[in-house]
Amino acid sequence: MNKTIFRCSVVLVLCLGWVADVAADWPQWRGPTRDGVVKEVQWPETLSDKTLTQVWRVDLAEGYPGPIVSGGRVFTVETLDAKDEVVRAFDAKTGEPLWEKSWPGSMKVPFFARRNGSWIKATPATDGEHLYVMGMIDDLVCLDVATGDEVWRVDFKERYETRSPQFGQACSPLVDGDAVYVQAGLSVCKLDKKTGKTLWRVMHDQRDFIGGNFSSPVIETIAGKRQLLVQTRGELAGIDLESGDVLWRESIKAFRGMNILPPTKIDENHVFTSSYGGGSFMFKVTAADDGTFASELVWNNDIEGYMSSPLAYQGHLYLHGRDKTVRCLDLKTGEPAWATKETYGEYWSSVRNGNRILALGDDGMLRLIAATPDETLKVLSQHKISDQETWGHLAIVDDLIYIRELKGLAVYRWAVPVGLD
Repeated sequence: MNKTIFRCSVVLVLCLGWVADVAADWPQWRGPTRDGVVKEVQWPETLSDKTLTQVWRVDLAEGYPGPIVSGGRVFTVETLDAKDEVVRAFDAKTGEPLWEKSWPGSMKVPFFARRNGSWIKATPATDGEHLYVMGMIDDLVCLDVATGDEVWRVDFKERYETRSPQFGQACSPLVDGDAVYVQAGLSVCKLDKKTGKTLWRVMHDQRDFIGGNFSSPVIETIAGKRQLLVQTRGELAGIDLESGDVLWRESIKAFRGMNILPPTKIDENHVFTSSYGGGSFMFKVTAADDGTFASELVWNNDIEGYMSSPLAYQGHLYLHGRDKTVRCLDLKTGEPAWATKETYGEYWSSVRNGNRILALGDDGMLRLIAATPDETLKVLSQHKISDQETWGHLAIVDDLIYIRELKGLAVYRWAVPVGLD
């Protein structure tokens, strides 16, 4: 074999191996690409006791963080005895406890939000070496994934002289390159992931009587530029990753600033969002020759999102709304292709694989859905997977489904049984 060809082949194999390792992890909220999309495994067409086999389960204290999986470990967080936040690491295959780390993190949310608990809500993120955990009282902790040892900690209240969000911090951190991005300290921050040093802080004027952000940032290429997309309590914006300059911004109407959903990239120039009390919005973002950006409203309707992140597929968007119904929106017009009359709980976390959506409701019901604009919601199969509340975002790694229950973590193997078509 030609030496050059051999070297290229080795490099290709190594690169493919690295990609496969990355694909085999679920390192952050909403998955490897942070958009609820998976591509690696062909999903079975049914959900039942025959196709879903529990591999292991552990009891936990209360918490809503979704599980994340990296390097053969699975991580989640709980609030113990309404006093401490506890990070737990388990062997992803067996459920064997590997380590735990705790710190004081107690707070009480206002009485009108207490039904969703005074426990931790943000999903951690990892780069494979360190774990980044956002606590309820607005502190970000970096831990060693192998040992649980604390590497650094940022108390945003102390650093920026702010207060804890009254509903508790809900932003799931985003790791990219040498940085970690969070919406914390009544602002949007970029930190050095190795030290916790602030690299920039912007949009820190988003205050109201309850303070804090609900949404989590994403990184997308919009109008030809890779940028941080954020939704604060009052605005949707794109931010330059290096400088922190706000490239474009739009005001988003919402009842008491309840902008909870992450921005959703539709294509190279369009971004969707939806808010409690404001409706749904589609914006077009364009770049000028001088490097500046502009945004404009394409359409707006009165369909209100709430806490369930939507999924876009082939010109349509699937949205579980504030009214607990599900709609399929035509992304060109904003008009519903269909809307259910039946309600589906207060929340669901969903993941798309091609034209299939797997949705976990807060009531423990798991549904396999066809992503189609025809007729109405097409539930192909459903299965009660937990008797507890299931608010944590589900995770899927190969043929394993990780389910965070209110007081537990369960792992299921999803496969067609031997002998069945």
